[in-house]
Amino acid sequence: MAKSEKMIQRELKQPDAFQRVGAEARDWLIARQTLVVIAVGVVLVGGLAAALISYFSGRNETAAAKELGKALEILERPVVTTPDAAQLTPEEGEEPPFKSTQEQDQALVKALTDFRTARKGTKSATTAALPLGKAEYRLGDQDAAVAAYSEYLKDSAQNDPMRAAALEGQGYAYEAQQKYDQAIASFDEMSKVDSGGYLEGMGQYHHARILIVQGKKDDAAAILVKIPAEHAGTAAARLATERTALLAAEGVKIPEAPKPSAGPKDGGA
Repeated sequence: MAKSEKMIQRELKQPDAFQRVGAEARDWLIARQTLVVIAVGVVLVGGLAAALISYFSGRNETAAAKELGKALEILERPVVTTPDAAQLTPEEGEEPPFKSTQEQDQALVKALTDFRTARKGTKSATTAALPLGKAEYRLGDQDAAVAAYSEYLKDSAQNDPMRAAALEGQGYAYEAQQKYDQAIASFDEMSKVDSGGYLEGMGQYHHARILIVQGKKDDAAAILVKIPAEHAGTAAARLATERTALLAAEGVKIPEAPKPSAGPKDGGA
């Protein structure tokens, strides 16, 4: 039996489950990025003068990275929402479980905000803006989320591979505020700094999603059909194909898809 128009509309607008899983995976990577970068940087320093300079500056960065890791342990504390949660007694030295994800996010926001104030200017403080923005987004404080992501983008290096994740988060926050032009601007910028992997092609996909929300479905279809050809085999390609099918079922005229590119962008097999 064919899907009703209302059901198709809901599916077009609702977030993708794959996107939610991908966002959680990025949270995990963000939490560990600074520890790896700093460790490698300390090992590779050569020369006595450079070693001395690195010792004093690196010692501060290493301490900050450890403190960030401690703050992010909040993400590993369980959330127990059952009525029996209040009766649970944590083992010695362990923190009690959170009673809700909201309580967990509130604790994370406080810990990361305090950390960023205490360690302002360090790489870890910059990195902390990413999980902070994500937590603010989940709590519904979109102004704070935009501010956190914007600070990360201001302070991180232009070749930082996590800039795409920050732009995606910023776009989501603008979207939640129904500031669609700003959201599209963030997603378009995300397309320019695609770092590959899960995020490859996602900037274009998000742009098309916003156009659907705005009722510009013909324009969205024109973007969606290009994604599988330009980013074959990616999550964005699969999601774009699914959205294109939904638009077609709704009666939107779908342009002819371009031919897939000859091979991967990096020239690999």
